[in-house]
Amino acid sequence: MSAQTIVDSHVHFWEPARFHYSWLENLPVLRRAFLPPDFSEATAAMNVSKLIFVEGGCETAESLAEVDWAISLAKQEPRLKGVIAHLSLERGQAVREDLAALTRRPLVKGVRRPLQSEQDADFCLHPEFVAGVTLLAQFGFTFDLCIRHEQLERVTELVRRVPQVTFILDHFGKPNVRSGNAGAWTKHLRALAALPNVVCKISGLATEADWHDWQPADLKSYFETAMDLFGFDRVLFGGDWPVATLATDYRRWIETVRDLISPVQASGRAKLFQANAERVYRV
Repeated sequence: MSAQTIVDSHVHFWEPARFHYSWLENLPVLRRAFLPPDFSEATAAMNVSKLIFVEGGCETAESLAEVDWAISLAKQEPRLKGVIAHLSLERGQAVREDLAALTRRPLVKGVRRPLQSEQDADFCLHPEFVAGVTLLAQFGFTFDLCIRHEQLERVTELVRRVPQVTFILDHFGKPNVRSGNAGAWTKHLRALAALPNVVCKISGLATEADWHDWQPADLKSYFETAMDLFGFDRVLFGGDWPVATLATDYRRWIETVRDLISPVQASGRAKLFQANAERVYRV
């Protein structure tokens, strides 16, 4: 591997013996502890200098405890420089006290409230949810968008309504790579990327493809679209470990990203792999 310094903007740790993750019930291969020593083993010789912990989908009542646990992991994993906390932003103004509590934990850089499982197409535009997201700006927090590709259009309206918050689109917005039908995704991603307060994580794409038979060529057009729309100042590398292990090991994902952006100058690669994540998450 090359000496390219990597800031991984999207890493999960979890411990099922400590927290409850209902979404893991149907994924037995992931239903075990994934902790910093496991990450170190998975990323050996890959020059990961910093990482951002992203909430792991535990029960809502355990969210603050998960934040404190993640912060405690930084003692054994000094590369852990930021935490993205779960918060039920649909509570609107009532989340102000929780946001204040998060500011007392300096490693917390932002919030994620996954939307991908919401069946109500307008969930992200409900007044209380918009109010909760709007509050993030007062506390200096970013908002990670974990959505399905068919939610892009309404999420774009959310981003438009809250220009004072920086939004980070996780996993390219989860296009349906398996189907190869990218028309609607491209259209709505273009509208989202036109808004200056959103950036895109170059992460999680292999798990949207055929887990067992994907090839870099299957992902190429999605990379090209995202890079064209966001440019090299608004993309962040993310490993999405260990979820990504459903489809790829860490080395293959890095090699795939590097190969697909190989024509890019070194300055652009440095932005994607390091500088943009450091800027967006203030690490």
